[in-house]
Amino acid sequence: MIARALAGFAALVLGAGAAVAQNPPAWSRPTAPFHIAGPVWYVGTEGLGVYAIVTRAGTILVSGPLAQSAGLVERNLATIGVQPRQIKWILNSHAHFDHAAAFAELRRWSGAKLVASAGDASALRRGRHEADNASGHTRFAPVPVDRIVRDDEQVRVGTVALTAVLTPGHTPGCTTWTIPVVERGRRLNVVFPCSVTVAGNRLIGNRAYPGIAADYRHSFDRLATLPADIVLPMHPDQVDLLGQARRHDAGAVDAFVDPSALPHLVAEARRDFASALAQERAR
Repeated sequence: MIARALAGFAALVLGAGAAVAQNPPAWSRPTAPFHIAGPVWYVGTEGLGVYAIVTRAGTILVSGPLAQSAGLVERNLATIGVQPRQIKWILNSHAHFDHAAAFAELRRWSGAKLVASAGDASALRRGRHEADNASGHTRFAPVPVDRIVRDDEQVRVGTVALTAVLTPGHTPGCTTWTIPVVERGRRLNVVFPCSVTVAGNRLIGNRAYPGIAADYRHSFDRLATLPADIVLPMHPDQVDLLGQARRHDAGAVDAFVDPSALPHLVAEARRDFASALAQERAR
């Protein structure tokens, strides 16, 4: 499943203009919003994950879609009863155009504050991917970063908090987010993992990001030990999230619960990383 997401990203690496033309159709295909667990809802497209943490004190968005899909997210939020001014925070996962390009519009529309770690702040403000990568500097609309978070720092609305877990590598500021929820009386750990795929990143001699390989290894280790009952990635096909939603609708009450999902994603990413590193060394 990671391979599919990687292939999708690779299809975009011919520059920003070509990227728009070659985006996988699922990335901008509408899908109805659905409830996952506790305050967590899915409000993204078929192929790009956007999540809403909905509380009486306000709503937090996790990640974003392509720029042209901002309206789809806005309509999905309206469908579940979330008004623009109820959105307090927008959380960055990582500063790639397929997840950050709609931030400027969503921030303008809602008045919410954008949150990111320091490692991705420059890329978001400049509107371009930063690192030595096969894609070059794919561009998106620049957006102000209103708040910088550190590792283990929390973002709150009322009594609900998401915790930032810095997992750099895919981008310098790649940020995983976690939240405990209660669903049908059961406490569950929900994890929104930042990607750990190589996705065209140069692992050896990366002048823009010299520590990239070490960061990937650190993030593999960190994610491998993170408690995760429900895993909600930015590319939902990595866990067949829409399939889980269909099974849930058919009566499988624990369809979203899979403690093996995150270890599986990390193990697959480690193998892909080792293969990419070996290929670079052999050149």
